[in-house]
Amino acid sequence: MGEVELSCLAYVKMYLHACLFPRCSVNGLLLSSSPAGGAVCVTDCVPLLHSHLPLAPITQLALTQVDVWCAQTQQRIVGYYQANACVSDCSPTPCALKIADKIAEQCNNAVLLMIDGGKMSPDYRVPPIVMYERKDSRWTLKDKHTIMLRQWEETREIAGQLLDSGDHSLLVDFDSHLDDITRDWTNQKLNAKIAELASPANV
Repeated sequence: MGEVELSCLAYVKMYLHACLFPRCSVNGLLLSSSPAGGAVCVTDCVPLLHSHLPLAPITQLALTQVDVWCAQTQQRIVGYYQANACVSDCSPTPCALKIADKIAEQCNNAVLLMIDGGKMSPDYRVPPIVMYERKDSRWTLKDKHTIMLRQWEETREIAGQLLDSGDHSLLVDFDSHLDDITRDWTNQKLNAKIAELASPANV
């Protein structure tokens, strides 16, 4: 596997998901709108859960619904992300490995991203992400230089702005959607807000 490119939209939503539930483990799916083959370009993500991460039926339900939505929107699931409740621990849990394995069955170059809670301060100079790739049926740590965020400074700034303004509360994960099905887990409102902040006039 070559480099993995992470879009501003995908990173900001992952980051806000972890910030919204600071005492919980959170997880989600990484999506791509680019065709299979070649470098992995993560263009969006779907925040899944902030409680009961190992609960298989909820995860299966979420995976099925996201799959259907991806088929309708010309996207595909290319990976998985997780932040552990213990900020000093950024190693994949059995649950993370199991879901990532399932994704790897459908996507050859699937990625597993762990958010490093200990490095999530707004002024941190590099993305607080640890990346794993699947080699010989095992997930192995990948060199940090192979993850690429084209405009890290701007992305970091947008994440900080949304946090400061309280707009991170717009984020809806699948868990919250199950509590209130009127809430949109595809996060169109938040996506529009991020796009607005990322537009050239605001950068």
